Amino acid sequence: MKAWHDECALFGIWDSDEASRIAYLGLYAQQHRGQEASGMVTLNENVQIEHKGLGLVADVFRESDLDRLKGRAAIGHCRYSTAGQNLLANAQPLTALMMTGPLAVAHNGNFVNADELRKQLKETGSIFQGTSDTECLLHLLAKNPSQDLVKCIKEEAPKVKGAYSLTILTHESLLAVRDPHGFRPLVLGKRKNADGEEATVIASETTAFDLIGAKFVREIKPGEIFWVDKSGEHSEFLAEIPKKLSQCVFEHVYFSRPDSVVFGKSVYESRKQMGVELAKEQPASADMVIAVPDSGIAAALGYSQESKIPFDMGIIRNHYIRRTFIEPQQSIRSLGVKIKLNPQTAILKGKRIVVVDDSLVRGTTSEKIINLIRLAGAKEVHVRIASPPTTGPCYYGVDTPQKEQLIAANQTLEQIRKFIGADTLGYLSVAGMMKGVNSSKQKYCAACFDGEYPV
Repeated sequence: MKAWHDECALFGIWDSDEASRIAYLGLYAQQHRGQEASGMVTLNENVQIEHKGLGLVADVFRESDLDRLKGRAAIGHCRYSTAGQNLLANAQPLTALMMTGPLAVAHNGNFVNADELRKQLKETGSIFQGTSDTECLLHLLAKNPSQDLVKCIKEEAPKVKGAYSLTILTHESLLAVRDPHGFRPLVLGKRKNADGEEATVIASETTAFDLIGAKFVREIKPGEIFWVDKSGEHSEFLAEIPKKLSQCVFEHVYFSRPDSVVFGKSVYESRKQMGVELAKEQPASADMVIAVPDSGIAAALGYSQESKIPFDMGIIRNHYIRRTFIEPQQSIRSLGVKIKLNPQTAILKGKRIVVVDDSLVRGTTSEKIINLIRLAGAKEVHVRIASPPTTGPCYYGVDTPQKEQLIAANQTLEQIRKFIGADTLGYLSVAGMMKGVNSSKQKYCAACFDGEYPV
């Protein structure tokens, strides 16, 4: 439905007697971040066991697979291909046998200089198995002569530009690495084993900890190399840490689950506050506020709270439609939106409606939704977007349309309003969005909205 596509999910666990099953649940809780491929690598007595496949977590892993994935440590990955095709060779974690032993790596983000790195590595003899940008990092680490992996990372990571949150599993440690700009989230937690001892867990979002009964400890800091081994937990930092962070604000606008805490802030509270700021900036005279479910609900509640216009569930979402849904024949393709979203005539008929959504990218889906609302009998339809106009693509691990496909980059506000068929249209400002996350722009990347690319 969205023109934005999710990124990737990471999960890691160290010293658990149920490592593969806990990792499975950790990935399952983060399925929203990537639906194309899933994979897991476990460590069993210095031997790495892997299982990967195309599709959702529940489809890729069966009970027999989890039985085979023995060991007390694991890393897992859910993938959406922001760089490289959706091929099994690109499914992660990627594995290799290094001079120091087996190594597996999983990556959330995108290297903006991947093409240049790939060319340089091929010229020096590297052989690539897939088209993922993550493979470039694997080759860089393999070529480094040091036997100390942390030293290798400190020397090679500065060669890759862009966004990366990483989990790495070796025969003796679990590592978590976050790029110096802090683009993508990565969090550390603890979970009690059956024997009372604590396992160390790593995830992209705290919602994974909620499902497995783990306690959130802290974020992996931008530029940090964290690792845990038999001797305990350790931490070092990459040499150069920028003074300005570039945390992705779209994690709060759309990507992360609302029940997650991302960059130290509740996603639900951020979205609700964005709705409050939207009502202040873009008021409307109406009888009812409704949301485009599910990502617009929190903002719609905030809009209703601030505007004193009642909120109601004017659109019901069918939650049983998988993201791999294949569109039907051309003759009934126009029903595609209604298969997922169904406006309620009994609620909407004769009413002036404020429709709140998290973002408006190409505009085609919004046009269909507004048409359905009008067919349900709405008297007026006022569209309010709880983020600024999207005017540029992302290069840091989010699969976004090219600039020529972004409606706000090519049309005026009035042209967009006419295209989607709304009576009025209003966006949240960048300043209002930052109030929503209760932070200054100095900590966030909002390049898709303001064109200020940090790398």
